[in-house]
Order: sequence, then C-alpha cells, then structure tokens
Amino acid sequence: QYSAHDAQVVAAAMHTTKVADLAQQPLAQLSGGQRQRSWLAMALAQETPLLLLDEPTSMLDLGHQVDILHSLRQLARGVDGQAPRAVVLVLHDLAAAARYADTLVAMRAGRILACGEPRQIVTPHLMQQLYEVAVDVLSAPGDGAPVVVPKAAVIQAQAA
Repeated sequence: QYSAHDAQVVAAAMHTTKVADLAQQPLAQLSGGQRQRSWLAMALAQETPLLLLDEPTSMLDLGHQVDILHSLRQLARGVDGQAPRAVVLVLHDLAAAARYADTLVAMRAGRILACGEPRQIVTPHLMQQLYEVAVDVLSAPGDGAPVVVPKAAVIQAQAA
C-alpha cells in the first residue's frame, strides 16, 4: 500500500538526485546520466540502513557528481534529524574517493592492501602497488584532500 509517507520519501529522493522534473518520463527515454540519478533515487527511497553502490557517479557530469557525492556523505552522517546510514561505494575516481570518503579500502586482485582515512593511505607507495604507476600525491587547496598525479616522466614515456 503506497502511503503519504512513501510519497514524501520518493519526492525527497528525487529532489536529492535532481530528477523530480523527470518523474513522468519513461526510464527508457532518459539519458545515461538521468537514468543513473533515477536509479540512485530509487535506492535512496528504499530507506535501507545500508547503501551499497557501484560507481554511482559514472555517466554524470562534474556538477552532478559533486551533488551526488555530497548527498551520500550527508546520508552517511545523518543530517536533518535522520539516522546515519552506512554508505559503501565502489569508485575508481581517486580524487572523489579521497575527498568524500571517511574511510578508503584499497583492493587489488580481490585482496585488501590498505584501509584507513584517505590522507593516511593515499600515498605514492600504495598507488604504485595498486596501479603500477609512479605518482605524486598533492594536497588539494582548501580541504587538503589527497590528489593523485602521475609523474611527468611516466606521462612522457607513454607519449613516446
């Protein structure tokens, strides 16, 4: 039975993912990014205590990526009187993962290589182990989040 509470939850999820204006359109007619945001709204509307999301920002432009990651972080922290939810993401975007995650788990070949706060584990040594690429790790202006940059020698060698 669909209740008034259900309608509120669905409306809030669609507002969070910025798809409320698409509510009457068939999913098949939406762009890839619109579909991705709609699927995320469906997951949010279920009000589960755990969200397990695989690449929730794929196919999204930068603005929508930031909106979604910020919203997921807020859900994990339990804002606006809501209970915190466990949010587990698979992300290959290192900058986004380092900026928005409280804890990172670095895996390779099904094995955990490191687990901890982004500033503790995003290191040149670990990135070399994970990706077999020499990198520098810089601090982002403002929040100091780790930013991974391939070393210039690696880029030049690959271009040759």
